[in-house]
Amino acid sequence: MIGAATTVIALLLTAEFGSETVEVRDRGSVDLTSYECRDTPRSTLIQRACYDPAQASMIVSVKGAYFQYCDLPPATFAGLMAAPSMGQFFKRNFAGGADSRYGCRFGPAPNK
Repeated sequence: MIGAATTVIALLLTAEFGSETVEVRDRGSVDLTSYECRDTPRSTLIQRACYDPAQASMIVSVKGAYFQYCDLPPATFAGLMAAPSMGQFFKRNFAGGADSRYGCRFGPAPNK
């Protein structure tokens, strides 16, 4: 037991820390340093959702492809995370991509 705990601690201490970058469809490379990301194992449509409250920006992995949504209130992100069906919530609120209510329309992807 002590040996296993020591191994886990050693792995954590030697793990490389750095920023994560993902390729977002129609936006290019986006650094996730300022985003809080959550894996979503209970959804078959959405694998991961990342939110940056300072930029009101969400990046979500839908069936393996990343998409970005802008001007997204924190309550909408919280609603997605708490929805009984994340897929239905997503389809209802984000359908249409760049043409949707939260579509990122102008300029490069926001980064800090």
